[in-house]
Order: sequence, then C-alpha cells, then structure tokens
Amino acid sequence: MAKRDYYEVLGIGKDATEREIKKAYRRLAKKYHPDVNKSPDAEDKFRELSEAYEILIDQEKRANYDRFGHAGAESIFGRGGFRWSDFTHFSDIEDLFNRDFFGRDIFDVFFKGFRGEPRRGPVKGNDLRYDLEISLEDAAFGLNTEIHVPRTEKCSTCNGTGAKSSTDIKTCPQCNGTGQEKRERRTPFGQFVSITTCSRCHGEGKIIERPCSECNGTGKIRRMRRISVKIPSGVDTGSRLRIVNEGDSGVRGGPPGDLYVVIHVLPHEFFRREGDDIYCEIPITFSQAVLGTEIEAPTLRSKARIKIPTGTQTGTIFRLRGEGIPRLHGSGRGDQNVKIKIVTPKKLNKRQRELFEELSEIEKMKEDEGFIGRFKNNVGGMFR
Repeated sequence: MAKRDYYEVLGIGKDATEREIKKAYRRLAKKYHPDVNKSPDAEDKFRELSEAYEILIDQEKRANYDRFGHAGAESIFGRGGFRWSDFTHFSDIEDLFNRDFFGRDIFDVFFKGFRGEPRRGPVKGNDLRYDLEISLEDAAFGLNTEIHVPRTEKCSTCNGTGAKSSTDIKTCPQCNGTGQEKRERRTPFGQFVSITTCSRCHGEGKIIERPCSECNGTGKIRRMRRISVKIPSGVDTGSRLRIVNEGDSGVRGGPPGDLYVVIHVLPHEFFRREGDDIYCEIPITFSQAVLGTEIEAPTLRSKARIKIPTGTQTGTIFRLRGEGIPRLHGSGRGDQNVKIKIVTPKKLNKRQRELFEELSEIEKMKEDEGFIGRFKNNVGGMFR
C-alpha cells in the first residue's frame, strides 16, 4: 500500500507553522495511542502520525521531504523505514504520556509498547506438537490412548521463582526494576535515545542471589509427561487435536501453552481411503465372472456378501453403502467401493485346457457367424 502524504496524515496544509504541526500531532497522538484507543488499527495510525511528525517538525528534514517526497524520508530512516528509535521529540508530548496520564514512564510507553521489548507481565507458555501414527481402523472407530510428551513445567521446589527462598529475590540495582536501560545522547543532528534490555537482569527487573538447586535458577524443569488422548472417529492424516494447557509452562504466572496432536493414518494392506470412502479390490475367476456368483468382501467392521451377476466385467465397482469412514463433521458414514478384478489363470491342468480349447472353438464359430465374420467376407470380396 502506498504511503500517505505526511501533511495529510497530520491533517494540515503544506504551509503549516511549527506551532500548527505540534498542535495537530499532540491532538492525534492523544486520540490514537493504543492505551486509550482500542481500535485494531490504532497502533498503526499512531506510528504513522509519529513518523510524519518526526519529519515535518524538523526544518531540515521537512525541506528534504518537500523536495524529494518519501524518498527523502527514506534517506533519513533507511530502507527499513521508521522505527521508534528514530523518534527524537519525546519532550514535545511528554506531558501527554507522563505517569499521571498512563501510570508509567514516557519511554516505557514508546519503547516497550512499540519496539517489541518484552513486557514483564504473564506470558503464555509455548505450544507443543506431537505426531501420532494410527491405523485406518483406529481412524474409523476412534481410539483412547496415552502419549509421552517432554515439556517444561514449573519447578515445584521453588514454585517457579528460580530462587532458593523468597528472600533471595532482589530488585535489580542496575535498572531499578524496570528491566531496561536508557541511554541518551545529543549530537549536532538531534537527540538520540536508545532503550535496551538490562544486561544484568535480562529484562526481568529482579535478580536472584541464591538460585534453586532443583532448577538452577530457571524456575522450570524438563519432564516427560504421560497424557491421555481421545482420538475421535473419522480423523484423517493432517487432523490436529488441541489439548488445552498441556504445552510448556508459562512465564511469570502465565498459563501453559497447548498441545497439538497431529494425526498420521498409516497405509492399509487391503483398503485405500479417499475422504470418507474406502476402496478395495477383490479378484474373481473367469468362470465366476461369466456365470455369476456370490462373494464375501471384508469390511472395516466385519464382512459383507456381494452378488456378482453373470457377465461381470473386470473393473466393475460394487458399492457397499455406509461401510466407509464415519464423517468427522456431520452424521453418517462414507461408502466402501469394491472393484472386481478378473484373474487369468497362469497354469491349467489337462482337463481345464481341454475345456478352454473347446470354448475357444465355440467362440471361433460365433466369431465367424457374427460381425467379425461378415466384416472378413466383405473385405475379402473387395480383393477378388
């Protein structure tokens, strides 16, 4: 999407004074900051108007933009575009976002909210994946089983604090509990502020003087957990079953992640599955196909009788309704499709050969009397 004109973003004209630019930005910043505006696009709008303000409030940057447009801004921000570390005019709006307005420091508002710095609140644990292979029968009828999943859990010895005792948890003296370090410097080109994660407490805001001996101060331990899983009937390869709160433990009191069991249905030696239907192939003899017969076909549940009419051709498919896979979403079951394959005998005994030779002579006589015989006679007459 094309970037909007900076003047348009702030709702001002190109002849706007510095005072008008500042007034417009302050009004919009207060309106669109995500802490007061819960619209899904509030954060994007706040970033956009802050980028426009950074350029237009500075005479040199504004002149560069007026001359070269967004290409001029790119020369300032780089190809990666505007970042909150590029914003150098916090003092112009600090009275809007001070502790009385939001309850925390101006730099906490900007950098922790928008540069992706970790918030020190509860964080949900990681989701886990487990790939489970099951048979076609288990996919058709469902299965109750147990799986063994390695996951991180809260250390029961220290209750997840990572400390040997509660008195061993201290406020980090380097960042005073904020979890971040702020560095400011002024240059001829403006004021630069960098916010980094505290190197001592790694953003936690606290340090542990004596770590828990069980988890070595991490607050977590790795454990193999046995989990019961109910596989519903009708699942197929790629089906995902979500088991809530069976993933890794959360951070700072956050809830555990979820476990996703991904199903893989193994190939069957006799049946082939397509959606909710299954297919199989049953061989019959030449004489059964000619004379007709009744055969027994295996199904997933038991067996079924199929009547083969006289003159059945190879490849003919007979449908057994309701003998397929239960529908995962909805009621009923798919069908079983039985494909007939006529098997030609490879070895014949003497009597079988005599019968087939006799049959061959009969077929030859019928051939001479039928369409092929008449075709031969017509073709032969053309060349007399």
